Amino acid sequence: MKIKVLLFALLACGFMTVNAQSPTFEKGDKVINLGIGFGGNRYNIYTSGVTKTPFLSASLDVGVLDGILDKGSVGIGGFAAYKGYSYESGYGYGFKETNIIVGARGTFHYPLIDKLDTYVGLLVGFNINTWKETGNWYGVDYSSGDGGFYSSGFIGGRYYFTDRFAVVMELGSGYLSLANIGIAIKL
Repeated sequence: MKIKVLLFALLACGFMTVNAQSPTFEKGDKVINLGIGFGGNRYNIYTSGVTKTPFLSASLDVGVLDGILDKGSVGIGGFAAYKGYSYESGYGYGFKETNIIVGARGTFHYPLIDKLDTYVGLLVGFNINTWKETGNWYGVDYSSGDGGFYSSGFIGGRYYFTDRFAVVMELGSGYLSLANIGIAIKL
C-alpha cells in the first residue's frame, strides 16, 4: 500500500511539473533549424562502392497561433534539404544522384519540460532528383531528372541553452533520412 501511495505521489508531482512549464515557442517566434541527417534506406542494397553525402537540411519555423490546449502553439515555415549518392561498380560503370527537397511544413508545439520545445509536424513539398550514369554500361549513356511529391511526418525537440540557441533533433524525415540533429537559432 505504501508503494502505491508513493508512486501516486510521484506521478502527481510529475504532472504538476509538466503543467507548470511555460511555452518555449509562441506566436511571432521565428526559429531556424540547421541539421545533418542519418539513416534512410536509399541504396542500401549496394554493399560496396556507394558514397553518400549527409542529408543537409535547413528549415524556418514561424509561430502563427498560440494558446491551443492552454500552452500549445502552431508554426508554419519552409524546408530545404540536399542529399547526394554515387556508385562505382569497379568495372568502369556507376552513377551519381542528387536529391534536393523544397517544401513547406507545419508544426504543433507543446512544452513538456522546461527549456525543451517539443513538437510534431508534417512536411509537404517536392523532391528534385537528378541521375547520371558514369562510365559506359553496354554502350548506353543515360541521365535523367525526375522526382515529384514528397511528404513526411516528424516529431522533434529543441533544447534551449540560452534564450536564442538550442540543439535540435527530429525523427521521421522520410526515406532520405530517418533522424536529423543540429542547431536551432531563435531570431
